[in-house]
Amino acid sequence: MRQALTPRHPLVIFAAILRPFMRVLLVEDSERLQHSVGTGLRKSGFAVDVAGDGVNGLWYARSNDYDVVVLDLMLPGMDGLTVLREMRKAGRDTHVLLLTAKDSVDDRVKGLSAGADDYLVKPFAFEELVARVRALARRRHGAKNPTLTVGDLQIDTSARNAIRGGRHVELSAREYALLEYLALRRGSVVSRTEIEEHLYDDRAEPMSNVVDATVYGLRKKIDPPGAATSLIRTRRGMGYELRGADEP
Repeated sequence: MRQALTPRHPLVIFAAILRPFMRVLLVEDSERLQHSVGTGLRKSGFAVDVAGDGVNGLWYARSNDYDVVVLDLMLPGMDGLTVLREMRKAGRDTHVLLLTAKDSVDDRVKGLSAGADDYLVKPFAFEELVARVRALARRRHGAKNPTLTVGDLQIDTSARNAIRGGRHVELSAREYALLEYLALRRGSVVSRTEIEEHLYDDRAEPMSNVVDATVYGLRKKIDPPGAATSLIRTRRGMGYELRGADEP
């Protein structure tokens, strides 16, 4: 369930709604890194929730379904390894990228043994962090290849673009994010609630029809004129599913 949000000016909410992406939790006590990494991830195409200590980080991780958690080891209140262990005890299988200033083999082994999926030592190049986060997001959905293929549609998750039948498809950030998420969940019916929870951070509360409107616009762009069947199938009362045009 999405948590209730404090009312804000409509223009602020509308501006946030225009930017739906894959959802990441950043748990980092440095305000400088919170700002720089959080801002950079949002500009790179992610919805980002931020926690400044281990206790709040664990609460966020237990309360929401994230694609990736970026977790610092040295945190006030509760250290990163404890947060990670408690996440796993609670049944959260979200991929976790650990951040640490320590580079010893023992520290890496402890982190990976506690259930981490990847490890990045400070200071790091931001481009490397983004690449690792994207790789973990793909891995979570069983897609190791950065190019996702559905019939004659190709989605390049690195360049964040789509090509169908050799034709480049011009997509808005919102449309691309939805297409990528459906492609990562190919063959599964994805509910409207799942789409909202994965593509929006806690700064935005989507309007009730935003998913349906985005699907409508996306279909017009990726389906050729006169197509008998859309790649995005509506499962009434359930949600949406992405399938190749020749798939039943």
